Amino acid sequence: MLFIIVFALICIQRLVELRVARNNERYMKSQGAIDFGQAHYKYIVILHVAFLASLFIEYLVKESTLSPIWPWLLAVFIVLQLGRIWAIKSLGHFWNTKIIVLPNAQLVKKGPYKWIPHPNYVIVALEILVIPLIFQAYVTAIFFTLLNMLMMYIRIPEEERALNSIYKNQEQY
Repeated sequence: MLFIIVFALICIQRLVELRVARNNERYMKSQGAIDFGQAHYKYIVILHVAFLASLFIEYLVKESTLSPIWPWLLAVFIVLQLGRIWAIKSLGHFWNTKIIVLPNAQLVKKGPYKWIPHPNYVIVALEILVIPLIFQAYVTAIFFTLLNMLMMYIRIPEEERALNSIYKNQEQY
């Protein structure tokens, strides 16, 4: 039962986030924002949908049980969700699942962005590892952690190039 609850909440959360991202994209583009890195975006979407499908299938096929340390892992997951909300709220209209940059805007340096440049990516990477571990879905945990690392190897430099092209005169982030 815990699997169904957690899985449903994650799916609902992702759909809500996509709606927020779409609204933020419309707002940012109305202000003159520029899209970057569109070529790899579809692969990010595929990765996240495939992650959820893999988690669901592995759980059903293996008839997985909860990890012996599931309460600790669930606590980590909940803390990650709080971090995710903090990162999204800190960026406000600037938060998006795409790379959309508004020329002449100030670079956000509040919330978790005071300490690290891409906290949301750290949170997602940890989620991709922790969520399957709660349910002992080890294949999903390992495979998608590696795939996500590969995707971030492409995504983060692309985002850095976009930010550098816009914020090159601002203090280094």
